[in-house]
Amino acid sequence: METKLRVIVADDERPARSFLAALLREFPDVELIGEATNGAEAVALIESERPDLALLDLQMPEVDGLGVVRLLRKDRLPLIAFVTAYDEYAVRAFELNAVDYLLKPVERARLRETLNRAQERLEREDLRISEAEQLKAAAAEYDAAVRPNFLERIPIRQQEEIVLIPVVQVASVVADGELLHLTTTDNRQYTISHRLKDLEARLDPAKFVRLSRSALANVSQISRISPLPGGTYIVTLHNHQQLNVSRLQARVLRDQLLKL
Repeated sequence: METKLRVIVADDERPARSFLAALLREFPDVELIGEATNGAEAVALIESERPDLALLDLQMPEVDGLGVVRLLRKDRLPLIAFVTAYDEYAVRAFELNAVDYLLKPVERARLRETLNRAQERLEREDLRISEAEQLKAAAAEYDAAVRPNFLERIPIRQQEEIVLIPVVQVASVVADGELLHLTTTDNRQYTISHRLKDLEARLDPAKFVRLSRSALANVSQISRISPLPGGTYIVTLHNHQQLNVSRLQARVLRDQLLKL
């Protein structure tokens, strides 16, 4: 007996989700194992059910399709196909990086092609190995093309939940290797796996300032800037956190904050 392709669907719009689910149920070699109404649900569903393929709506509030991929642990990442209304930047990014996608309204024949590709990838380990790299490259390409609006909330994994932290509540971001440690205005601490320069690109430069190679601070949370020997500074935030300023960034700080 042939093993069925285990699939989940994530879309915040119920008609679109129901339509795609109904199409999938028509295929005898497919098992629809779950539906998610938003990105956070999609992450939880993928990690609990371990599907072969996830069909993710690209445009979902708070945590979009690309956000789901970023939040998933690498060992839980299934095959991914994004579902989107026509978006020239997304289409270009996905095509350049061999990431599968479906345009809304999804056509049965095109969905069949995606399912066939997924089956082929599952059977060929060499195609699976590059999946994460292709997704990461597509996400970077898309983000660069659309110049996304500045973040208002940062999604953070906490065990099996995703917490959304308003950016205005973030006092500082400190990098430690591939991890970022976020400290809030009331001294709560969170850790995410992300590159500092990528997060910095998504934050309003009028509200966050780079202090060093490994630290950003919320400008509104800086209470005191104390000079150190050698022309650098130590910054004290309202939550009493102290951060060192590199010599290079000290010049930027002087220009941005220390001149009337």
